[in-house]
Amino acid sequence: MDKIKVFNKKGLKSDVPQIKSGMKVRVWQKIKEGDKERLQAFEGMVIAVKHGLGKTGTFTVRKISGGIGVERIFPFHAPTIDKIEVLSQAKVRRTKLYYLRGRIGKKSKMKQVELTEAIATPETKEKEEIMSVSE
Repeated sequence: MDKIKVFNKKGLKSDVPQIKSGMKVRVWQKIKEGDKERLQAFEGMVIAVKHGLGKTGTFTVRKISGGIGVERIFPFHAPTIDKIEVLSQAKVRRTKLYYLRGRIGKKSKMKQVELTEAIATPETKEKEEIMSVSE
């Protein structure tokens, strides 16, 4: 069992942000063209997070480009992903936002939430729980 845990921890990135559905993110991906390498950004709304944050974890990002919806599925720990920037957070009540595929224009806009409230790190959540238990 320990060998499986060691294998799963190998290759994991430590700088992966806490991503949730409804977040607007910018994913910087390394693109190789011949012998050159460049960074390309893909910016859009996260509509799904699947398979947890482990080695097999993925998230789906959707954007509208030229009036056409484009979706890409990114693995959290892919070596081609340089960095993930969280830009904003929308108020959502579901984890899978597939209904956005059928919406166009203003109907697809979502109410924004303050970003500091949306990105609470696990350490701060644990501290809050400890504080509430000790009282």
